[in-house]
Amino acid sequence: MSTSPASLSPADYLKKILTARVYDVAVESALEPAEALSARLRNTVLLKREDQQAVFSFKLRGAYNKMAHLSAEQLAKGVICASAGNHAQGVALSARKLGARAVVVMPVTTPQLKIDAVRALGGEVQLHGDSYSDAYGYALEQQRQHGLTFVHPFDDPDVIAGQGTIAMEMLRQHQGPLDAVFVAIGGGGLISGVANYIKAVRPEIKVIGVQMNDSDAMMRSVAAKERVTLPDVGLFSDGTAVKLVGEETFRISRELVDEFITVDTDAVCAGIKDVFIDTRSIVEPAGALAVAAIKQYVETHGTQGRTYAAILCGANMNFDRLRFVAERAEVGEEREALFAVTIPEERGSFRRFCELVGQLPGASRSVTEFNYRISDAKEAHVFVGLTTQTRGESKTITETFVANGYGAIDLTHNELAKEHIRHLVGGRTGLAHDERLLRFVFPERPGALLKFLSLMRPTWNISLFHYRNQGADYGRILVGLQVPAADSAAFADFLRTLDYPVVEETDNPVYRLFLQA
Repeated sequence: MSTSPASLSPADYLKKILTARVYDVAVESALEPAEALSARLRNTVLLKREDQQAVFSFKLRGAYNKMAHLSAEQLAKGVICASAGNHAQGVALSARKLGARAVVVMPVTTPQLKIDAVRALGGEVQLHGDSYSDAYGYALEQQRQHGLTFVHPFDDPDVIAGQGTIAMEMLRQHQGPLDAVFVAIGGGGLISGVANYIKAVRPEIKVIGVQMNDSDAMMRSVAAKERVTLPDVGLFSDGTAVKLVGEETFRISRELVDEFITVDTDAVCAGIKDVFIDTRSIVEPAGALAVAAIKQYVETHGTQGRTYAAILCGANMNFDRLRFVAERAEVGEEREALFAVTIPEERGSFRRFCELVGQLPGASRSVTEFNYRISDAKEAHVFVGLTTQTRGESKTITETFVANGYGAIDLTHNELAKEHIRHLVGGRTGLAHDERLLRFVFPERPGALLKFLSLMRPTWNISLFHYRNQGADYGRILVGLQVPAADSAAFADFLRTLDYPVVEETDNPVYRLFLQA
């Protein structure tokens, strides 16, 4: 149920926000300085901690305000919503508080974790369709059939006013200079409430909307001066993955939002890490959009000494996503650079390349990843990751590799390399005769790899090497070594002298199936 365009003025919204009923279920979340991020950016960054709410997102504000304004008759009949995430939990919690029945329609693809969370709050979950659109259509049918009241996730004045209480708190909590507030946009309910309050009370503060570069329906709609339906949306930031924004939220955003920014997945992963460093809390991707945008804004405009606020709008993160986030955060922050390097396929070339890495200009570097499989008699193609300190360093490192006679390609921003190729280096080869496969545990300290290389006999050849730094004290490394049978005793001595934990996998059936010719 959406409102008709231009039905409410900013003054109307200001009154609705000031009289919104949210604090029966919501808390006044903290507005905290992000000390480490502020120091790095040389601007003050404030974090509005909506991840601290009972359902770990801001959504309960709007849902409760909408439902608290329903008549006793409407509450007696019950409410219904369509949602796969935070709005569903907000509606369920609000219904429990108000003693109302809540039907929540969720796509059948919804993770069990979220289904269980809604049920734990007393919501009646109905699974329908493969997408939010399917669930939304079914929920409207159920609303008409059973006389329920539909609680829209964003396109409703009472929902918008409830979200606007966040801005009311922020301006009360921080009465000093504030240059801009950065707000994630999905359907537009949050930014509509925030923009209405800020522009009514302190119009000099910029309101900047943030969207994923693959889910930018609001930005495209404002540019086109009409609502644009996206054919598809990226799902990494599922909390903002909306194909069509609301009528009322589009009208408000078009009139009141100063600027729009898009960010990519790597930048959001880096933003999640930034929030963790400063708060020791893990926000969901949508919750980190505003932080990623502040960093991008500062870099683009070169500002110093300004004050920016980011709304951390949610923290309902699926645990299994953390592996991906950690993998991409360093690249998103450009704390890691990835390269394809071609070195001669000859004995000693691996060690010479490692020595060059240790001599690269700039601060000391660590090898974060090293993947190689023998595939050519003359050249070896190596996938390597290195720590970096500043943005743009990968270009300088590539030039250094080339100046020292190595072919090199910068893969830092290559999606194919980051998503797939790094995991696919390997395979069968006819060149790895006398190969023995071993899993080592190396201590994560400088010189560990060079110790390994220096103790090897010059006549032995590395035919496979797979290593990825996982943040632990020890690195797990898979190595293929070409060792003639006559050298078996010497090889045993080498392993004893090396004194690194090792498991031989030469007889492992997986090795025979996927790596042996």
